[in-house]
Amino acid sequence: MDRDLSLYRPNVGVVLFNADGRVWLGHRINTPGPWRWQFPQGGVDEGEDLETAARRELFEETGVRSIAYLDRTPGWITYDFPPDLGGPRAKWGHKGQKQVWFAYRFTGTDAEIDLEAHGEQEFDAWRWARLDETPSLIVPFKRAVYEQVLTAFARFAG
Repeated sequence: MDRDLSLYRPNVGVVLFNADGRVWLGHRINTPGPWRWQFPQGGVDEGEDLETAARRELFEETGVRSIAYLDRTPGWITYDFPPDLGGPRAKWGHKGQKQVWFAYRFTGTDAEIDLEAHGEQEFDAWRWARLDETPSLIVPFKRAVYEQVLTAFARFAG
C-alpha cells in the first residue's frame, strides 16, 4: 500500500544491542499500562541527518554514547496514530509517524545508562530483553513496526 509520506512525522528509532545480543528497553514514564516498554525513538529536527537524530535521541533518553553502528532499515516504516490517542500528537497534525530504525552495539557498561541525562525524562526504568519478546511489550498500534524491526535486525540478537 502506497502512503502519502508527507502526512507522517519524521522519526527515528534505535535498537541498542548489548554484547550478549539482548536489547535495551525503556519503561515509559507516566504512561498507563500494560504496554509501557519500548525502544528509544524520537522526532527528527528540521535539517537533521537521520543518524545524527538517532544518536541524539539515544543519548537524550538513555545517556548512552558508547555505541558502534551495526545497520539501519533501508526506508521509512510507517504507523498511524489511533484516532483516540490525543495528547501532543494531535497538535502535530500528522496521521502517524514515518521511521527509520538504527541498530547499534552498546560498547559501554550499564553504569553509563542515565535516564535523567536530558532534562525531559522519557523512562522511569530500563532492562535488557530478548529482541523476539519486544513486539508483545509495545502498544498494539506499533506492533507491526516492531515486527519489521525484529526481522531487519534479528541477526544481531543473541
